[in-house]
Amino acid sequence: MDINEIWQRFISLLDEEPGIVTAEWRISAGIPFLYLHSITSDRQEIEQKIKRCAVRAMRGKRLNAETIFVRAENEQWVYRHRFYVPQEKMFCCGNLCSDCIRFR
Repeated sequence: MDINEIWQRFISLLDEEPGIVTAEWRISAGIPFLYLHSITSDRQEIEQKIKRCAVRAMRGKRLNAETIFVRAENEQWVYRHRFYVPQEKMFCCGNLCSDCIRFR
């Protein structure tokens, strides 16, 4: 699984969404930012589109997504968006841990 492939799929899905003119992904100071040009000015609607596209891009992978609003100017929206692997045990190490994967 390559995170760049997931980002590319995510951006292409956002580009296909009605109401979003362009979507761009940039990394600044090691933090990924999502730049959207949209014809809608409803923040909740844009965040729902981001969430829907992120879920479709992550389908079949053990990933989570986090989106944080940064700013909006005219028709440009900026979000700090990242895909990350959840911090949980994914296998049994044999040490009889209290949070072992076998107990789920």
